[in-house]
Amino acid sequence: MEKTNPLKKLVGLTLDEFNGFRKTNQIVVQPARLIPQSSSKADEGALTSMFLSSMRLIKEYRDGLFKEFGLKKSRKTYYYTEAHFPEIDKDSRVDGLIIVVQSNKIIDAAFFEMKSKNNVLENPQIEKYIKLAQNLKMDKLITVSNEFVPDPTHSPTRYKSPKNFKLLHFSWTYLMTQGQLLLFDNDENIEDEDQIEIMREALHYLEHADSGTTGYTQMKEGWKKLTNEVSMKMPINKNNPNIQEAVLSWYEEEKDMALLLSRKLGVLVKASARKTDSIKKDALLLSEKYQINSVLTIKDAVSKIKINADFERKSVIMSISITPPLDKGSKARITWLTKQLENCSKKEHSIFEVIQENLCVDMDIKNARTDIRVKLNELHELFDRSNGGEIQEFNIVLINNFKGKFESQKGFVVSIEDMLLNYYQGIVQHVSTWVKPTPKLVDEL
Repeated sequence: MEKTNPLKKLVGLTLDEFNGFRKTNQIVVQPARLIPQSSSKADEGALTSMFLSSMRLIKEYRDGLFKEFGLKKSRKTYYYTEAHFPEIDKDSRVDGLIIVVQSNKIIDAAFFEMKSKNNVLENPQIEKYIKLAQNLKMDKLITVSNEFVPDPTHSPTRYKSPKNFKLLHFSWTYLMTQGQLLLFDNDENIEDEDQIEIMREALHYLEHADSGTTGYTQMKEGWKKLTNEVSMKMPINKNNPNIQEAVLSWYEEEKDMALLLSRKLGVLVKASARKTDSIKKDALLLSEKYQINSVLTIKDAVSKIKINADFERKSVIMSISITPPLDKGSKARITWLTKQLENCSKKEHSIFEVIQENLCVDMDIKNARTDIRVKLNELHELFDRSNGGEIQEFNIVLINNFKGKFESQKGFVVSIEDMLLNYYQGIVQHVSTWVKPTPKLVDEL
């Protein structure tokens, strides 16, 4: 069939025009299928097809991700793989395409570029797909790989997208976690029983060892090199390339820890919010104090979890804050804390035994310059060491010396994630903070 008109846009076409361009092979696409025809699970085309089909078939999964992708919602949405536009770019074939149709007109669209296994995104390919999207009057490219970023607006390639164009990145682990959260019994779970089964099957596919999807498994080489440089007391400049890699590794690991807890708890755990100047600030902190920090925020948890990695001591510190009954005296406040920790030991005895030697308590005294720290077996000294000062807050602190595992690219990831799970299970989930009683009406005199 002869071409009737040149293809100049995608967004703005009617659905009839879109299908007309398909007939003339000016638009070449394949409908996404839940059961891909590829024989390899790790095939990026198969992963794309299965993922897009899961969104198509599962309302809650689609609604959540469309919001994150910045895609408009409509009853008519179409999902395709292997998108090719030969008269605009004869060589490029994009893994995925979603078009959103309203009143028979395409009002929004997004390209998807997927990577599996150790395959990484590269600037030339990203640049080429963005240019193709812009030629088609599109403004979204979503990339998915096993690479982690602190925020979807940060690309693993560190490529700066053009103005008014959305370049977003998501890890496979993040997309799987979003699906897993929908299977928990909460306010956001999937209502339709058939869709629940589809979500389970999709996750089974993605979680399979042969799928090509992996979590964060090792820190970057710069993490190891920086640890060695600090150990040798070498001068560390904030512009040291190893510092940059160490900071990025930390961001990726904190994201992985947040997703790990999310899957265990059934609620989304948020990692530290990272801004454009975060890398610069954290690089400066690392160069001056050899430390880097993070905060995990968990819905309905007693406290945020603060995490500190100390390169000089090769240690990791995790802490939470709890407020004692401020309507009682210091002795009563210390007794209240002691009972809470005894309850942790009673409920999680085996885990508590593992971590108790590394547990400390920081006591925040009103108007004191610094907190007072005691080990767990020194709790009885808290009152004397407070010197009559008013206790405002307690921090329950877990300190682990990682020794050689701190510089190990894989060993560090395993150690810090084990530490986090033990700390949460042994302490965080069993302690509470004091809440000031609601004021009550009193009779007038």
